[in-house]
Amino acid sequence: MSLLQFLLDSLGMSAKVLGERKLRSALTIAGVVVGPLIMVMMGSVVSGYASYVMEELRSLGQNVVVVFPSGGYELTEQDLEYIASFEYVEAAEPFYSFQGVVRRCGSEVQVYVYAIKPSIIFRAMGNLRIAEGDPPPEGDLVSAAIGHRVSVVEDSRCLGVGDVVSLYVAEMEGGRIRNVRSASFIVSAVLEEYGGALILSPDQMLLVNAEVGRTVLGAKRWSGIFVLLRDSEFVRDFLRDMRRSYGGNVELISFAAIADAVSSVTSAVSYINYVTSLSAFAVAVAGVSATMVTSVIERTREIGVMKAVGFTNRQVVFMVLSESLVMCLLGAAIGIALGVAGAYALSGQGLEIRAGTSSLVLAARPDVSLERVLTTAGLTLTVGLVGGSFPAYLAARIPPAVALRYE
Repeated sequence: MSLLQFLLDSLGMSAKVLGERKLRSALTIAGVVVGPLIMVMMGSVVSGYASYVMEELRSLGQNVVVVFPSGGYELTEQDLEYIASFEYVEAAEPFYSFQGVVRRCGSEVQVYVYAIKPSIIFRAMGNLRIAEGDPPPEGDLVSAAIGHRVSVVEDSRCLGVGDVVSLYVAEMEGGRIRNVRSASFIVSAVLEEYGGALILSPDQMLLVNAEVGRTVLGAKRWSGIFVLLRDSEFVRDFLRDMRRSYGGNVELISFAAIADAVSSVTSAVSYINYVTSLSAFAVAVAGVSATMVTSVIERTREIGVMKAVGFTNRQVVFMVLSESLVMCLLGAAIGIALGVAGAYALSGQGLEIRAGTSSLVLAARPDVSLERVLTTAGLTLTVGLVGGSFPAYLAARIPPAVALRYE
């Protein structure tokens, strides 16, 4: 008998044995499915969202740092001059930020108003594009660039260049609305659809010049200072120098630092997912081993007959291992398929991040890579080898004479 023919016969016999013990085989395969299901589904979702967040942060500019006042501290021109004095600072601009409502075409949309020199935003956000028009001219108090969601209502264009938008901003005091300021702006530019973003919300943005925040919207203090460094390699130096100079008087938001933090968190989550998957694989090893030991005991006489007619110990070992490998191969195929389907189902729900009354929904495709699938399949087949090794050893050790007398 050729080696190939023996392999084919062993696999065929394994499939036949599994078919004769359907319930036991199905339960064992179900136990095997859990490991690859968790590894592919959770691993793909975590990796997909991690890649999405990292890409968003990279698009916002790794050389950007935002300085916010903290603990009642007020940023002034003196602070702006000090920050701009660093040799590695390319630009520093104060800004005002508001949340408001824009009324257009009989409906309302919540917007985030950024009063800042527009050019620095476009320099920092490389993926931010203008669909039509031009940014508000420097010093202009009546022009505004609007995001995609501000310009459309139910997928139909409502506002375009030259139209007027009405903005309403609530002034809060002690958690209550003290006054509502209203202002009208002429649309100078409509931005292309950006999609979900972190920190900023370009699709719901109303971008105006910095002077608008103070003179039109009545802000008395800067919300912060937007800092653009010459290169991302200077971020750590800038953060260190600012903390040394200001202590707890300012909060520093760095997209590069956020990227490092996100990378650390996703690495930890990926590790936890990997350990959890290995635990499921360990349970599967025990299940496969118990099933195969039972199978060997039930087939003791059959094994004795095969050894009596010339089967070697190696052939018996391979025959038993092939049965466990077939179960694990089926478990891997089912688990990976369910894992891929589950990953797309979970990602399709989106990840909602809430901050007060505002919310941001992140939608990312799962990262179902060939490497992940092959690794999962390899681990599952290893379960078959490990779980079937001891029963195969027992089967090979059965003396033919004893096996033939077994009832």
